[in-house]
Amino acid sequence: MAPELIGCLLVKRQAGGELLWGVIVETEAYCQSEPACHGHRRRTPGNATLFGEPGRFYVYVSYGIHHCVNVVTGCAERANGVLLRAAALPGEAERVAAGPALLARRFGLDRRQDAQPATPESGLWIAPRPGALASWCGADSGSHAPGSSPPAASEIRPASDGEIATIGEAAPGHRPLALTTSIASANAASPDPPALMQTQRIGISQGQALPWRWYLRASRAVSRRAPGDRRPRFDALVELLASGESASTVGMPS
Repeated sequence: MAPELIGCLLVKRQAGGELLWGVIVETEAYCQSEPACHGHRRRTPGNATLFGEPGRFYVYVSYGIHHCVNVVTGCAERANGVLLRAAALPGEAERVAAGPALLARRFGLDRRQDAQPATPESGLWIAPRPGALASWCGADSGSHAPGSSPPAASEIRPASDGEIATIGEAAPGHRPLALTTSIASANAASPDPPALMQTQRIGISQGQALPWRWYLRASRAVSRRAPGDRRPRFDALVELLASGESASTVGMPS
């Protein structure tokens, strides 16, 4: 599920009714079977959301200061989640949400959103990848708008086949592996480099070898690029969002 969230929209309904939204450009996956997952050892009051129904937000405090936002995946009673590491927002500084703490701060998210369903009714949700952004992610996902329903809870589950192989359950509509790349293959000469970079996770002390981080290479909002993967000269994604397409083509409700 972690790579499938790339290019989807994080949308929050503000107090005045307007929508704040950004494109998710970087994610990391976590599974109960590995030591970096908050639910690896046991279930506690603090991580209970990870063991709940998929399709909810799991928000925790890092180092007692910063909030980090995850989407619960998989199935109930087993801890699985996807950390939202970075997002690109239309018309704003390209790195305003370039990291988990910055993302939570820009969207005004904290423990009050923990266990909240990722649905429009709750005021904070994940919208399917809009057609206007599909090319950036390497596949056409249809013409979905942020106001439309997010994936059903049963569809939000970890990917497998080399992405989260320990789960042993393939994700519905599993994205072809050709759309992601390892560090080695990304550095190789290619006339059509993959849109997504797949790397080891960062900012953790355990489970570092697992390649469970993905990011959109065309965006400068990525928190940290893989060694050898050069930052693009300009953020074409932000340029697209800042243009007139941000309201019409992307399909934001008026």
